[in-house]
Formats: sequence, structure tokens, C-alpha cells
Amino acid sequence: MNTRWRLSVLLLVDIAIIWFSIYISYLLRFGSTIPDMYYTQMLVYGLGSTLFCGGSLYYFRLYHRVWQYASIGEIIGIVKAVAVGGILSWFIPILLLQEMVSIAIVIWTLETMLILMGAVRFGWRVFRSNRNREHGDKLRVVIIGAGDCGVLIARELTNRAFTDWELLGFIDDAPEKQKMHILGVPVLGSRNEIHRIAETFNIEQFIIAMPSAPKREISNFINLALATGAKVKMIPAINDLITGKISVKAIRDVEVEDLLGRDPIVSDLQGIANYVQGKVVLVTGAGGSIGSELCRQISTFTPDTLLLLGHGENSIYLIEMELRTKFPWLHIETIIADIQDRERMEQVFNRFRPQVVFHAAAHKHVPLMERNPTEAVKNNIFGTKNVADCADKYGAERFVMISSDKAVNPTSIMGATKRIAEMYVQSLDAISKTKFVAVRFGNVLGSRGSVIPRFKEQIIRGGPVTVTHPDMIRYFMTIPEAVQLVIQAGSFAKGGEIFVLDMGKPVKIVALAEDLIRLSGYEPYTEIPIEFTGIREGEKLFEELLTSEETVDSTQHDRIYIGKPTDINRAHLELEFKRLEKIILDDQGSVRDVIENLVPMYENVS
Repeated sequence: MNTRWRLSVLLLVDIAIIWFSIYISYLLRFGSTIPDMYYTQMLVYGLGSTLFCGGSLYYFRLYHRVWQYASIGEIIGIVKAVAVGGILSWFIPILLLQEMVSIAIVIWTLETMLILMGAVRFGWRVFRSNRNREHGDKLRVVIIGAGDCGVLIARELTNRAFTDWELLGFIDDAPEKQKMHILGVPVLGSRNEIHRIAETFNIEQFIIAMPSAPKREISNFINLALATGAKVKMIPAINDLITGKISVKAIRDVEVEDLLGRDPIVSDLQGIANYVQGKVVLVTGAGGSIGSELCRQISTFTPDTLLLLGHGENSIYLIEMELRTKFPWLHIETIIADIQDRERMEQVFNRFRPQVVFHAAAHKHVPLMERNPTEAVKNNIFGTKNVADCADKYGAERFVMISSDKAVNPTSIMGATKRIAEMYVQSLDAISKTKFVAVRFGNVLGSRGSVIPRFKEQIIRGGPVTVTHPDMIRYFMTIPEAVQLVIQAGSFAKGGEIFVLDMGKPVKIVALAEDLIRLSGYEPYTEIPIEFTGIREGEKLFEELLTSEETVDSTQHDRIYIGKPTDINRAHLELEFKRLEKIILDDQGSVRDVIENLVPMYENVS
């Protein structure tokens, strides 16, 4: 039905309602027979009502609304239009006939018009809604959270042309909302009934609409919903609700990060700005996952110059272009260099004189470093030594080294080399004006070495998803939150500390694989198989964050701790470094022997 034809039909219906309402009102006033003397008055009143009520309905744009999606706004519009038209119409018989229409007739007329006009319009909405529901299969949806955000989403789903979505109800824990209806949609139960609700109503998708809820609570809802086999989506953040951006378009897929259940990190922005703002800041490994995120977050604190140092030109180019787009005012210098090249490091430090150094460059892949131990030594030990020595020589204020939980009681070459690098910067701190610290944390989700991209690739191919051992557990953190804590830890540096980040609860790798499979819309083991391939060289079942000799103290931040350093014999360290330099191109066994001598906790399991 085109717009002009629809408007004409609705106008004729309204005219019929106006005349019917007036006729019924006169019958109610005078009984079964209307006196002949009132017919002229009724005719004039009817013509006036047709003119003014029709014009008022048009003026309030009630003929330009899509009544399939009518709501309280349309009711208010009808009331305004009928009230204005009815009042103006009352004056017509007075002006033309010097007769006053009974107030009772006017009131009954207005009431009847309101009821019938509203019934016609909302009846059309019900008819179209039922018709749409009958045509084709719809995605059966339940909203978790019957608060403001959930109601906003429900309003969009019920008031717009989401022909492929059918909102069946809400889930909310609030006792006062149980068995109630919101926007005509029932609250079906609490979180404890999610599985029953999913089975009873054959739910295909849950939408978690609780942007202000604690992350741990959202994580719990995600797990309960995923366990039903339905897909799960969510509203991202409370900021969207505050700025009025919440809509169906804001709904996103649940990510693995959402399952960690950790609340956002609160940082001391002033403390960070005090040591970064207006300074020359160097980031090594700036093209890597951690290094590039360091650059993004440091840029917000407006350093005087940001030095992006990396060995791979493509990755440095990409982060440079990103930063120049987001922070066009920032002075950026790109440096292609290998930290193993001592002369090149001297040139960089002599030219730019960085005041703050974040050392993120390292070889991190455990099995690869087991097969190439000399490369791990050259990069992780001597590369770190080169950068740290230059920071000392050229008067840097702070040196923050990115370390790993694999440095604790290491069973891998990678972990052992990171521990030796920690020991070196701690020993250098004792004789330097530069504050040398290390920050130790576990795996980061989404990094190049993370299992997540590998699992996703395997799921796309249809499986199997390979896990090394059913009991393998790891600490996980997102890249942005890890980097945020690294920068924060740098503000606490007094020199010589190893800062340990609170990684939350360790996660079983097999559980992570199962969650990823469910998030992808499949059922683990049945639709996507999981295979156990055995522990790889250098790996252990679980990681630790502190050695047995280290004790831990708290800091001003509840997610950052200080591992008190053990005494390090610098003379012994330098002697072993000389041995490593001599044999680094010889057989790999000699390299392992020196590493075992340097790190007594190192246990060669390969």
C-alpha cells in the first residue's frame, strides 16, 4: 500500500470515527431518540469536528507515522490532536447557531474518538506483528538484564523492522521483576533458570545487556549462556549507555577476554604522566604485540619524542602509520635496528638520549628457542645487556624491562634467558644512576605467540583443536591491561625491583579451547574435536610468578606487587657472560651448561 493510498484510507476511517462518536454521544445524552431540534446542531458540530479534528490529526503528523511500531508517543499524539480538535469544534455551533453543545456530549465524543482511533492504530500494529511472526523462522532471542540498557535494546527489537528477530523475554536476578512484563515482554526467570529457559523456549541467542555490571558477574552469565549451546552477544561498555549510543548496532560478539571476568584497571594517570610526559621515550620491539601497545598508550601522555625501535621494517611502519594518524602532533622517530648490534645501540642512544626506556624486544617462543638456544642467548641476554648498558652510559632516568613468568624456576631456554636478563638489569641498578626494573607477567591474549590465534585458525578449518595436555594451565591477561600495568609499574620504580602483575586466576588451556569453540557457534568434542598432542620441549604444566627465594610486597596499586630481589654477585655474572661470549658459536651443550650455572633453578627437561 503506497503512502497516499494509506493516508486516504486512514483519513476516511477517522472521519467515520468522528461521526460515529458524535452520533453515539447524542444517543447517550437523549436516549434512543434524538430530538429533531438537535439534528442541525449535531450536523454543524460534526462538520466542525471533521474539519478541526482532521486538521489537528494532520498537524500532529499522525498520518505520517508507521503504526506497525506504535508506542506511548503515538498515544500522546492522539490525545493532543483530539483534545485540540474537540475544543475548537465546540465553538462552531456557538458561532453559527448561537447554541452550546452539552459538555457531556463533548466529553463522550472525545472519549469515544480516543478509544476508537487508538484501537484502529494499535490493532494494526498487533495484526502486522502477528503476520510477521507467521512468515518465516525468526531468531529466538532472550535479553539477560532487565535494567535500563536491556529495556532500550528490547524497545529497538520490538519497535523496528527486525523481521529476523523474535524477543521472547528477559532474564534478571531481581526478585521484584520476576513474572513481570516490561514493554509487554515477560521476565522469564533468573540466572539459575537459564538452562531451563533455553530448553523450554528453544532459545538461539542471548544478549547480555548489563554494561555496568562487574566483569566477574558478566563472565558468569556468559558461561551459563554458552553452556546451553546458544550464541551469546553483549553490550560492550557503560560509556556507550552514558553517551546515548546504546542500540542494537552496539551489540557485539563475546570475546575470550570477556570470560576472564576481571574488572577494568584503574591507573594513577598523574603518576604516569610525571615520568613520561615531555620526555624522550624509547620502546624496543615497538612493532611487536606488547611493544606496539606500549607505543599507543605512551602516546596519550604526550612524550616529547617517541622512538620506535625494531628489527622488522614492516611492523615498525604499521605502528608508525597508526600513531601518526591518531596522534598527528606527536614527534615520532622510527629506528630500524637489531639490539644485538652494540655499535648501533650506541649510535641510537648517543643521538636521541632517551630518558625513559621500555625494553620489549625479545625472542619469546618457547619451543623455537629450545631448538635455537644460541639465538635466545644473543637476543634475550646480550641484546638486553646492550640496551641496558647504553641506558646507563647515556644517562637514562628509567629502564623498564618486559619479563615473563617463564623466568621463574625455568624449564626452557627462553625462560632461563629472561631470568638472566632480569639478573643483569638488577645488578646494573646497584651501580647506576638509572633506575632499572623488570615487570614480570604471563601470557597475553591476542599476542603473536598466543594460543588464541592458533585455536581460531583450527576452528575455521573445522578442527581438530590441538592442546598439549589436559592439565595445562596458564595465567592470561589482555594486551592493553598488561601494558597499562607495565607503564604504571614504571612510575613506582625506585630501582632494582621486579614487579609482578596480578594475573588473576590461572586458566586451563583446554577450557579456553572449549570456550573458543562455543563462542564460534560449535559444540566442543562433537562438532569440533579437541586432540592432546603432548607437552612440547621446554614447557611445563603451570607457570609461577615468583621464585622460592623472592618475597613479595604490595604497592599503591592492587594489581601490582614487588618481588624483592635476591642478592646477585655481579662479578660472577660478568665472568659467566664472558664464557657465554666465547662459546656462543660453539656447540649448544656448552651454552646450556653456562645457563645452568647462572640460573641454579633452571631445569633442562628437553
